[in-house]
Amino acid sequence: MSGRVLVVGLGPGDERHRTPAAEDALREARHLVGYGPYLARIALRDGQTAHASGNREELDRAHHALQLAAEGETVALVSSGDAGVFAMAATLFEALEAGRAADVEITVVPGVTAMIAAAARTGAPLGHDFCAISLSDNLKPWETVLGRVRAAAEADFVMALYNPISKARPWQLGKVLDAVRERRAPDTPVVFATAVSRPDEEIVVTPLSEARPEMADMRTLVIVGSSETRCIPRGAGGVWVYTPRKAPVPA
Repeated sequence: MSGRVLVVGLGPGDERHRTPAAEDALREARHLVGYGPYLARIALRDGQTAHASGNREELDRAHHALQLAAEGETVALVSSGDAGVFAMAATLFEALEAGRAADVEITVVPGVTAMIAAAARTGAPLGHDFCAISLSDNLKPWETVLGRVRAAAEADFVMALYNPISKARPWQLGKVLDAVRERRAPDTPVVFATAVSRPDEEIVVTPLSEARPEMADMRTLVIVGSSETRCIPRGAGGVWVYTPRKAPVPA
């Protein structure tokens, strides 16, 4: 008898941003499979088993979840944020396409990803056309990353930059900011949203001319505004950042 895989995103951090559908899936699962620190955010219930693994073992996790489901189990494959955005849903389908498991029922449960949480904290920077780019070159060449950033900057998209920096990649964000400066005005708003919705959350809004790689760490989501993105004063200090929904008519 085949079982089920429920692909679940836990949201950006605060449990209040975890959707009711995600909570239902976590309650329903008998096995929870995921990266150790993410599983640590879940209170196990009686009869549940957690299967934790390391940061770069995504494909093994997906195969494990499919195998458990093939044995008739109900499995929650866990990610942070939304499971479909730079997370485990795509890896699961990669494993499924490889034909390593019997036919099982799969449900991808939508969640709240980091760029949505960061945008909400700062106003509405994603109010018009935007794109999301991961700066990690673990799964694609660095030149591909940089080429996509340049193309998005040329097309005047707001950019949500995931995985902006790590101990192994301390220089890449600087290269990206330099590439954007070639195509955007110095006063373009840049948001550094670190640990969004967690107790140590920090939000910094700065002009592109003053944006620096050291403003980010592994927990940071960076939003680079378009030519239309604006800052307006907040009543209690600081600024709101928003991108108008109506784009100007080309001259």
